[in-house]
Amino acid sequence: MAMLRLFGLYFMLTLLMIIVGSVAGAYFGSDPFSGMIFFLVFAIAINFFSYFYSDKLVLRAYGAKIIERQDNRRLYDMVKKIADINALPMPRIAIVSSSTPNAFATGRNPKNAVVAATTGIMSILDDNELEGVMAHEMAHVKNRDTLVMCAAATIAGAIAFAARMLWWNSMFSGGRNRNVHPALLILVALTAPLAAFLLQMAVSRSREFHADATAAKLTNKPWALISALKKLEWENHRKPLDCGSPSYAAMCIVNPLRGGDFFINMFSTHPPMEKRINELEKL
Repeated sequence: MAMLRLFGLYFMLTLLMIIVGSVAGAYFGSDPFSGMIFFLVFAIAINFFSYFYSDKLVLRAYGAKIIERQDNRRLYDMVKKIADINALPMPRIAIVSSSTPNAFATGRNPKNAVVAATTGIMSILDDNELEGVMAHEMAHVKNRDTLVMCAAATIAGAIAFAARMLWWNSMFSGGRNRNVHPALLILVALTAPLAAFLLQMAVSRSREFHADATAAKLTNKPWALISALKKLEWENHRKPLDCGSPSYAAMCIVNPLRGGDFFINMFSTHPPMEKRINELEKL
């Protein structure tokens, strides 16, 4: 199922890239096929790059540093315990120097996984709560959600960049093919990034519910994860994460970028915290 989700996501996001390319080719060139082919090649390159290198982009975006056991035995031993219970390879462990408490996992498969935590999360959570958070992140690794969400973030970011370039080029250079109405160009430039984001959001929201349930059952302490999520929600609401990229916000256990208003909740890559807690309370 993870591979089916991945291929479906790749297909839809690649299709969006081709649509942007066809409009760009029609507006700036003689026909839409030149732009379509160029953006198809570009999309294939981005897909290949995101498969092998998106984890490095995420770690770099957050300034995460890979550690060894002697650097933080509490975190290292906790992750190792969860990996052993799941019969998973020991992932690399990284720490993000930020007082805002959060955590994420990345990597294309369990053998290449990285689990990261901020310095802030280790200071405000007790051992039971931190174990619940790490179990949540290892659930993403086990279900290969890390690859799906990394790929979605990287390709969605590329689509947004391509749409912005299309928009600015149309403003300053103009199109040679006037058979394409500028309104169509504007429509594609505005809707392509939104469509890519909505695809990313749909995948991310469903994965968070599943990872919460997996973590609660693994530790047999749903109350600990509930307590951790409440603390993380409040602290990230009070002080959003001061590093990283909006494209990779979906990777974190709680949304690191937003406050609590209706619009932001509706278009968040994370499901509402109340729903997550309600689902955990049912376990």
